Amino acid sequence: MADVRDMYLTHVLLRREFSQAPTLVRGVPEGDVKRAEVISRHITVISTLLHAHHGGEDALLWPKLLERGPAEIASVVHMMEGHHESIEQANGEIAAALTGWRRDASFSHREALAAVLDRLISVLVEHTALEEQHILPLAEKYVTAAEWQELGAHAMGEVPKKHLPLAFGMAMYEGDPEVVQAVLAQGPLIARLLMPVIGPRAYAAHARRLHGTATPTRSAV
Repeated sequence: MADVRDMYLTHVLLRREFSQAPTLVRGVPEGDVKRAEVISRHITVISTLLHAHHGGEDALLWPKLLERGPAEIASVVHMMEGHHESIEQANGEIAAALTGWRRDASFSHREALAAVLDRLISVLVEHTALEEQHILPLAEKYVTAAEWQELGAHAMGEVPKKHLPLAFGMAMYEGDPEVVQAVLAQGPLIARLLMPVIGPRAYAAHARRLHGTATPTRSAV
């Protein structure tokens, strides 16, 4: 049956990066469009990862759990779907707010963007905690290993290839090496050989641009 440990990698990545985003945004001086562009690109990447992750669950996980799981799981799944709708709405608002902020790095656009990020991380923390508590134990019982791998492949297929090394590096930063190896083992040989090298390098360079260090603060949520 499904080995769901990779989901924890994704959740830690998303909670860490989104929880840091409002502070990064609020730290950009008014009018500093160069710095706003750096932060905006980062937010676009993590928003893409979040959208891809949830899209796979919507398409492939919820229907299986509703069909195969106990009757009482329906209310939890529908709650998860509601969270996804709220998060996707916030993601759309983030994209819209980024447009104005990238253009002028104004205080008003900055605060509007940070406020939406605050709202998103609040829902995201609750959502991932409930998913880990209620959904993942059921996935281990009712979803096969092959179906779970299909879920991961669906998500990765929605992420632009140019972002994959950074995405893996983000996951590897706090990830259990054993779980990372299990995820990579499902990919082609070239990925198994290269990602352990280029992933951490991509994230280190990215983190230095964002935080001024290759080893930013680890997860607090």
